Amino acid sequence: MQKQNQNKFEILRMPPENTNSVLVSHGGDCVVFDPWGRADDWNRVLDARNLRLCGIYATHGHPDHISAAPDLAAKYNVPFFISPLDNSLIGWGNELLDFFGIPHICPHCANPAPIAPGRHMLMDKIPMDVISVPGHTPGGLCFYFPDEKILLTGDTIFRDGFGRHDFPGGDQRALFESIKRLHDMNLSDDTYVVHGHGPDSTVEILKKENIYFK
Repeated sequence: MQKQNQNKFEILRMPPENTNSVLVSHGGDCVVFDPWGRADDWNRVLDARNLRLCGIYATHGHPDHISAAPDLAAKYNVPFFISPLDNSLIGWGNELLDFFGIPHICPHCANPAPIAPGRHMLMDKIPMDVISVPGHTPGGLCFYFPDEKILLTGDTIFRDGFGRHDFPGGDQRALFESIKRLHDMNLSDDTYVVHGHGPDSTVEILKKENIYFK
């Protein structure tokens, strides 16, 4: 992805490849969005790059987006930010982790920290807008970085479709309203869009290829 000064955004597809996680670093500090996979694999990445983990952020509470979050948060003593509306989902769907051979998430050990929509400063350095996008889950969030023109959508919208709404807490009407909210932000066409799964896109591509982005 793009760099802005010392800010570096990377998409990491940790094994077993399934979810698009994002590592954001500034100098030797970093945060992780949607840490999929095993915490041990993340530990090796952070150690190899000599990075200090400062926080963990989740677009939503499904296990394929937070599987490594509780263990990483505990090991590095950092907050694990997620909408409190999705706290009840932590630990739900562990059978998906069984399929991939990933350890179960213990909902009583996760110790999530709340995060509210609005402007935040990531690592006290990088402006970040947190956007409420319920529908895929009750507390779904998107993260937009105005300086870099990067949008992380989680499973709200994909390059050619949208997230499921038939899981607990899903709501089709709310999901389509959330997609409209993203559309109506009128982000520039060259905004780089990272989806929770599948290929990346831009706002221009979504306008051309995704019939639901309207």
